[in-house]
Amino acid sequence: MNADLSLAGRTAVVTGAGAGLGRCEALALAARGANVVVNDMGPAAEEVVAEIKQAGGQAVAVTGDVGDWSMGDTLVSAAVDTFGSLDVLVNNAGVLRDKMLFNLSESDWDDVVRVHLKGHAAVSRSAAVHWRAASKAAGGPVYGRVVNTASEAFLFGSAGQPNYSAAKAGIVALTLSTAAGLGRYGVRANAICPRARTAMTEATFAEGTSPGGLDSMAPERVGTFVGYLASPAAEKISGQVFVVYGDMVALMAAPTVEHKFTAADGVFSVEELGEQITPYFEGREPHRTYAAYSVAALDDTGTSRH
Repeated sequence: MNADLSLAGRTAVVTGAGAGLGRCEALALAARGANVVVNDMGPAAEEVVAEIKQAGGQAVAVTGDVGDWSMGDTLVSAAVDTFGSLDVLVNNAGVLRDKMLFNLSESDWDDVVRVHLKGHAAVSRSAAVHWRAASKAAGGPVYGRVVNTASEAFLFGSAGQPNYSAAKAGIVALTLSTAAGLGRYGVRANAICPRARTAMTEATFAEGTSPGGLDSMAPERVGTFVGYLASPAAEKISGQVFVVYGDMVALMAAPTVEHKFTAADGVFSVEELGEQITPYFEGREPHRTYAAYSVAALDDTGTSRH
């Protein structure tokens, strides 16, 4: 079976696309034939547009902060007005304000949650309005793909990133809501948890190569997977969370119940809770999260950022 991987005639919006993962995602989508709206805060967006055009693609830059709720409408309008449609949304923009919880300031929290979580929500909301209206006008489902950028930090609770971890957990929940709420209109929404060496993460990941000579943490590897999720071949994939890096794509399972405690007479007393629950946790280290025991780690780094 030959899967349909072409994005010819489609239009994609990629946020945070001036460098790093976003740039590679924008280039990957353009390479598959998509027109691309390249969003970032500064002139780097224009540089990526020039790169896409030099390779024979079509793109336009829209500078601005996705943490501004109105930027969602601006990006959707740019796609529709310039290229005639919006088919793919890749939410990637983010910032870091890494602090331990006891050192976290209000601005550290607000900046990260605003750009990551609010930024995802703002553009997703505007895209949802567009796709819902388009579906009603067409009398049936339309083509829509959303790829959101989460992180394994939402699972493991990175100790020095309480703001980032919380925002990424919110993005996963937003993705599931998007998939559930927009599926009837033809929209497919998924989240990726990438590991890639970019300017944001160069101090985290050591260099390494794998067969083919490409850096094992090259962001291009993530761009390839995003290009796949954006394609018609991914029609049946929605509401899923993937970890992607190196030579691997891992589909994460939904949370499961590890153990159920049941009151003998229908209502727990404090004493019975102590009798049932306390022994169950004997031998565990209290500073380790549930994920350390119930989620199989993909390797021993325990760290993921984008």
